[in-house]
Amino acid sequence: MRTTFLTLGIVAVVIVALGGAVAMAQQQDGLATLSPDQLKWVDGPPTIPGSKAAVISGNPAGAGLFTMRLFLPAGSRVAPHIHGAVEHLTVMFGTFNIGHGQKFDIEKLKVLPAGSFVVIPQGHPHFVLVREATMVQLHGQGPWTITYVDPTDDPTKK
Repeated sequence: MRTTFLTLGIVAVVIVALGGAVAMAQQQDGLATLSPDQLKWVDGPPTIPGSKAAVISGNPAGAGLFTMRLFLPAGSRVAPHIHGAVEHLTVMFGTFNIGHGQKFDIEKLKVLPAGSFVVIPQGHPHFVLVREATMVQLHGQGPWTITYVDPTDDPTKK
């Protein structure tokens, strides 16, 4: 397996977003109160064309807890992969289809509608297919990494 730091596609997200909402939270002794219109949306990882991302708190590229939102357009697909830390994911709107295992198998997808929550253990192989526009909120421990089960699935190498 090969590790690709998610920061390849999110460096811009971190830099732009941290200059906005997170800086405001720091000015309030760590208290963060954000409305949706205060989020700083930027292009998401190039591995998911058309995606958008907003870091809400922390820094996915650095050590420590972070929270971010990802907008995934219809048709988004992520090959089997693992993360170097536990992933907590909440479906904000749309439908998130997740499967577990080392091979992408459409028959193994579990449909998670808006409001669903999933905890994925560190090192647990999983894959994703989004059939409709969907937003998820992801919480984790940085630095955030993604390791593709099959290195040929790494979209940054295609």
